[in-house]
Amino acid sequence: MHVDLTTGLLDAARYRASPNCDDRPTGMAVDLIVIHGISLPPDDFGGPWIDALFTNTLDPSAHPYFQTIAGLQVSAHLLIRRDGELVQYAPFHRRAWHAGESVYAGRRRCNDFSIGIELEGADQTPYDDRQYPPLAAAILALRQAYPAITPDRLTGHADIAPERKTDPGPAFDWIRLHRLLGEGAG
Repeated sequence: MHVDLTTGLLDAARYRASPNCDDRPTGMAVDLIVIHGISLPPDDFGGPWIDALFTNTLDPSAHPYFQTIAGLQVSAHLLIRRDGELVQYAPFHRRAWHAGESVYAGRRRCNDFSIGIELEGADQTPYDDRQYPPLAAAILALRQAYPAITPDRLTGHADIAPERKTDPGPAFDWIRLHRLLGEGAG
């Protein structure tokens, strides 16, 4: 896998542009990866709903839960579906709207300096085995493209917004990910 620094796109991902991104603050280095978990509706996998949410085309009448999130303007840089497919919504050099109110190592506004990777999943449901290899490969490609993303600059959404978020949750296997990254048990 390779990140094109000119376009900010990952060569292995299908690109589906989201309007929910903007320019990062001038001179802001990308130095953090945030792992998320998402399923729409909750605990349901597959279907077009994540794409629809991230592209502002979610029909609130398609499911009762969608009425509670109607009007949200959110995105991630990258989604890894249950089958391992990679979908990119925002170029990595732009600021995707994935973290919300957040703090990492005393720094607020994590969207300014982070890349958000969503995994199609739920906190209590094991993530699919097919998701871990492309996640590790994407992280390694991002570290190559953005050297400030050192091995210690990888965190979960729950860690940067603990009062609001719980993802990727206890079902996410951090030890497995660190082993795939060549970091032992993490």
